[in-house]
Amino acid sequence: MAHYAFLDENNIVTEVITGKNENEEGINWEEYYGNFKGQICKRTSYNTRNGIHTLGGTPFRKHYAQIGYIYDENRDAFIPPKTLESFILDENTCIWKNSISKPTEALPDNQRYRWNESITNWEIETI
Repeated sequence: MAHYAFLDENNIVTEVITGKNENEEGINWEEYYGNFKGQICKRTSYNTRNGIHTLGGTPFRKHYAQIGYIYDENRDAFIPPKTLESFILDENTCIWKNSISKPTEALPDNQRYRWNESITNWEIETI
């Protein structure tokens, strides 16, 4: 069993389905499902997250596609939506990350680091 993502004209995932395994019965299922639905269709791997195959296999298209993800043809990857304007894309994992690394200094138990988008930096928050 394989999974397939349908893309709109902007390469945004609109639907994900379960279908036939790639080349089962000698058919290109991406092409078959795409023609049936009238949209571009790309296979996606349920076991791939952050560019890693969770079962130790070969990662496929960086992430399991979900509605709202973008398919990047140049990277051949599904990329989640960008949640904050200041985030930058990690090219290896195709995950959006803070533009500044989180500080590594230890804090008291009642404090933690929190990203503040308005100043685009980390700040200490008391909990």
